[in-house]
Amino acid sequence: MDWSDHMKISLCLAKEALEVGEVPVGCIFVDNDGNILASGRNTVNETKNATRHAEINCVDTIVKASFLEKLSNITVIVTVEPCIMCAAMLINIGCTNIVYGCANDRFGGCGTVLAVPGLENCKVQGGLFGNQAMDLLKQFYKGQNPNAPENKVKKKPVNP
Repeated sequence: MDWSDHMKISLCLAKEALEVGEVPVGCIFVDNDGNILASGRNTVNETKNATRHAEINCVDTIVKASFLEKLSNITVIVTVEPCIMCAAMLINIGCTNIVYGCANDRFGGCGTVLAVPGLENCKVQGGLFGNQAMDLLKQFYKGQNPNAPENKVKKKPVNP
């Protein structure tokens, strides 16, 4: 299936996240007929909760709507490769297909850093609109994250 139109929706969600000072990651959950079951974006800074990734927010939407039976056999369309935490969660809920934009070189759980256990039972496709997803991340990291912890690296004294 061509997931391009679905990824464009995830990219719009990522842009929304960027506009409010969040790491720009957008995600949608899609059923086997291509219907969107949930959509989300990162809300880590807003909630001051490091676990509020786009994928987790999508799961919460489905749980709140009492669509738990729809969690298995979903396709996840996300702008950035799921981190190890999210990839493990997606495997545990029965996700069968993950489509992402750009790789996550720091925390990627779909093979870039670690292939989480069970991933072999899930089809993973990376690189769909990867340049656009990476451009959003670059825009975010050009600025200063007001919610980032203070840098505690000690500066070396300058000897005269």
